[in-house]
Amino acid sequence: MTAVQSVPAKSGAAGAAVFPDSDSRKYRYFEPRSKRATHYEDVTVDVQPDPERYLLQDWIISFPNGKGAYTKDNTAALSSNWHAFRAPDQEWERTHYQRQSKIETMVQSVIANGRKSGAPKGFDKAWVKILQNHLGAWKHAEFGLGTSLMQAQRYGYTQMINNATLTNSSYKLRLAQDITLYLAEIGMDIPGFDDTAGKRAWLEDKGWQGTREAIESIMGSADYLEQYFATNIVFEPLVGELFRSGFLMQVGSPNGDFITPAVISAAEADYERNLANTIDLMHLLVSDNQHAAHNKKLFQGWVNKHVALAGKAAAGLQPIWSQPHSKPVQYADVRAQSVERIKKILGELGLVLPKE
Repeated sequence: MTAVQSVPAKSGAAGAAVFPDSDSRKYRYFEPRSKRATHYEDVTVDVQPDPERYLLQDWIISFPNGKGAYTKDNTAALSSNWHAFRAPDQEWERTHYQRQSKIETMVQSVIANGRKSGAPKGFDKAWVKILQNHLGAWKHAEFGLGTSLMQAQRYGYTQMINNATLTNSSYKLRLAQDITLYLAEIGMDIPGFDDTAGKRAWLEDKGWQGTREAIESIMGSADYLEQYFATNIVFEPLVGELFRSGFLMQVGSPNGDFITPAVISAAEADYERNLANTIDLMHLLVSDNQHAAHNKKLFQGWVNKHVALAGKAAAGLQPIWSQPHSKPVQYADVRAQSVERIKKILGELGLVLPKE
């Protein structure tokens, strides 16, 4: 008589699963990155269900096409463990709202104090035109990236990835709003200020069409990870920082404007956090013990595609550097810095910048 080995049946009953701390009073489902779990991990990791981990009955709700609430094929990238990612900034809802509130308080204070002292009336006339045309156009770029990332965050496979993408979107949309309100407020103090000029420049000015194309290419991608990658790894260092840090923040004060650099400065701190999150996630994927080669080849393809678009966008903006009366920086110098910046970023992921 042959003995029949019994296969243990899966059970959804409480206490049936075995996982880290299943025999502990702490009852923690996940393995923390460090020795102790952080508050961020406690409120983020495994908040969403996953049939491969604890959801034994499979997805409770599925889309009409049969796909579950979260699927891995929303990106061409592959991972042996999507749940391994932890955002370096450890931001979740409460801390995000707190940080955004502090930034808004700072921005409002700077604008209010500047207007109270009559600062906008002292802006150089050529600089005023730059603000209404080009800063007014730039808010549309920030809004485009924000809406792109808002869409992207719905398709990430884990809550940790979605949180990082969503806070990135929120920072972008906040900056677009800050710029809109800032221009409207200083416009009340500057006779003849046209707060609709920015939209016209964005839609019609030849110099901005490369930026529009780069933004709309990111928005049009069906791969959420490509949108996240293209935004922070390529567009931001080659175009975003180029215009914000390399122009607005350096050229404002020599032309009598000490308000704009302060309003824009928060965006650079935002980007450092977003970049750290993006690099950490992409590094996990290019170091994956099963899919590293696939991911590296995929990412290099994204680099090649979006660097070409970002380079065209940056070249289109070059004439703006010649428009202020006081020109403390040259486009060529700022452009060289942005190229070095992206080379360092790509180097951390084992990727290379394509030749122009």
